[in-house]
Amino acid sequence: MLDLFAHSLPGHPPEEWQQLADHLRNVAAIAAGFAAPFHSDNWAVTAGWLHDLGKADSAFQGYLLRENGLDDAEYDSGRVNHSSAGAAFAEEKLGRCAGRILAYLTAGHHAGLPDWYSAETGNAALSIRMTEGKENLERIRTSVPVIDQNLSQPLRPPEFARKPEHVHLWMRMLFSCLVDADFLDTEAFMQPDKIASRGKFASLTELKSAFDAHMIRMTTAAQPTPVNAIRQEILSACRKTAEFAPGLFSLTVPTGGGKTLSGMAFALDHAVKHSKSRIIYVIPYTSIIEQTANILRDIFGYDQVIEHHSNLDPDKETQRSRLAAENWDAPIIVTTNVQFFESLYAAKPSRCRKLHNLVNSVVILDEAQLLPPGLLTPCVDTMNQLVKNYGVSMVLSTATQPALPKLDPPTEIIPPALKLYDRLKRTDFKFPLDLNAASDWPTIAGQLQKHEQVLCIVNTRRDCYDLFKLMPPDTIHLSALMCGKHRSSVIADIKAKLDAGKPCRVISTQLVEAGVDIDFPVVYRALAGLDSIAQAAGRCNREGRLNAEGKLGQVHVFVPTKPAPRGLLHKGESTTRELCACGVDPHQPDAFTRYFGLFYGKVNDTGTQFSGWLVKDVNPTIHLQFRTAAANFNLIDDQAQRPVFVRYGGSPKWLAQLGAIGPTRENLRRLQRYTVSLSVRAFDQAKMAGLLEEVFKDFWCWIGNYDHVFGLDVFGAGRAPEDLIA
Repeated sequence: MLDLFAHSLPGHPPEEWQQLADHLRNVAAIAAGFAAPFHSDNWAVTAGWLHDLGKADSAFQGYLLRENGLDDAEYDSGRVNHSSAGAAFAEEKLGRCAGRILAYLTAGHHAGLPDWYSAETGNAALSIRMTEGKENLERIRTSVPVIDQNLSQPLRPPEFARKPEHVHLWMRMLFSCLVDADFLDTEAFMQPDKIASRGKFASLTELKSAFDAHMIRMTTAAQPTPVNAIRQEILSACRKTAEFAPGLFSLTVPTGGGKTLSGMAFALDHAVKHSKSRIIYVIPYTSIIEQTANILRDIFGYDQVIEHHSNLDPDKETQRSRLAAENWDAPIIVTTNVQFFESLYAAKPSRCRKLHNLVNSVVILDEAQLLPPGLLTPCVDTMNQLVKNYGVSMVLSTATQPALPKLDPPTEIIPPALKLYDRLKRTDFKFPLDLNAASDWPTIAGQLQKHEQVLCIVNTRRDCYDLFKLMPPDTIHLSALMCGKHRSSVIADIKAKLDAGKPCRVISTQLVEAGVDIDFPVVYRALAGLDSIAQAAGRCNREGRLNAEGKLGQVHVFVPTKPAPRGLLHKGESTTRELCACGVDPHQPDAFTRYFGLFYGKVNDTGTQFSGWLVKDVNPTIHLQFRTAAANFNLIDDQAQRPVFVRYGGSPKWLAQLGAIGPTRENLRRLQRYTVSLSVRAFDQAKMAGLLEEVFKDFWCWIGNYDHVFGLDVFGAGRAPEDLIA
């Protein structure tokens, strides 16, 4: 393969270009290192040697010369699909089993893991690309012997990957090793300056020392209250259980018990004890991820915590953080359910690249009850596999622990003897005697006005708007009709008012329920799922200040005139009615075992169709539909919503740039904080009414009224689309 090149360098002579053999050897070695922890390094070596075999084609070598303005007269012309030849050679040399597995990885290392066959993917289907690959392979036969002598044989999947249901995740993990190795070696040759910006993070042992010092300072400064004493017991239990062997754990602690720091104590102690590689903190909503990331940055330092989510403020990014987010090569990652789970079912190289860095990690799944019921089966399946096969220790952290179907039994970190739910009781629930007797909005508004500090959470944006309009002018509105930047500002204002003891009445959708650190003496909650009611109660007497006065926070559940929208919210509401009829105490954790058991039983489809795409035809044909599965695995139904930009704060500058030069990484990341999602119906109505402007192709901006109080004015403009869930 002498004088065959993998990459050229603009402005440099060919003798300074990267030799193809060097690139293949480097990628094979790097990928093998990534795959060794899950006993698949021989597979990764072979994938590395195969992936760019097609670049030996005369037409590709001519392409490199032409692109650099050099004489290509001795070379063929035309474009070459350089991924297909390696796929074809894999099956020719290694047979249908091992060869076809490697063919998926090789053929997809640029375009993404393919379907075996699908009318929707057309020529991207592997069955078609294999035919093309055989033609390409014949053009490079003279180069094949060099590859042949470097292939690992025989190849058999590790024991765990011989089960059909485990093959698709194992193949994605191998794919991750290959594409990350390919990216890194190419970057090292093409952009060596970036290498200096990668890595150089503190070790988990060093971060544990910083955490321990922080906890000592915090404990010393803490008031000797009963709540703080219980938090110390929780912390102690977490540190004791961290000594246990790696596996699946649950951390069941009432809201306000200090789960964030205690969970991190478990993760750090466990990681250091068992030589884990990193800690990945997974959070359901972008609305609370910054809160958690800031807590951790205060402890570990700004550069040691990498955020990876759509709402990240570009001003917080550095080159090192951007590079680490590409493949999660950092000690502490804070990310979202969407980024975490969708990557586990992704097909694109950019989404799969980081997966191998999940291996041998500690994953904290915060607010585990918020896993989407419609994707519960595939989510639980990958959770089980990560723990069993990839050395992951996973912690399900929540106050309302769900009974996840088919999840391997977790080890509970908190011993029952602590009786946390009795000792951390900070609220008194008041349910209506008749769950069929609805209260209208004027009645609820009148009750709320009796309290100087009160939070009321309702089920829809429309309900939030209608109730808010009946409240005094100083009332605060919170809903997802407000862009992220607007909401963050309002939440900061709420916290300031509460801390100062000032009057503060808030009408909100459920966006404040999971993890938003606010503390009201009184909370009202529209009837909903029992988990939502309990999470709402977590915003009431959160710090237990009323307990010192011999009081409890008051949580009033009321029945609104309009039931929850059809679908999961309605199923949750009906399940709560069912439990209340039998008698239920939301202060006790077993109430949620009963609730989720009933609730999941009402869900019509938990995602069982993914088995048909990824498991059914593994044996004997290895026909997998990777792209189809990826296209259908969406934690947020993008088809049901359309994002629109709003003119608020600093957005006009970036909207102008978007309109002038089109989308870039920078302007889209900055505009993410100024986005509101509308249902497709609401979007279409607004477009017909002239309330939307297309800033650039397929990028829309709201040009109707954006109110400084309630955000995007879909209701005040006289248009009332169907209820929109916050």
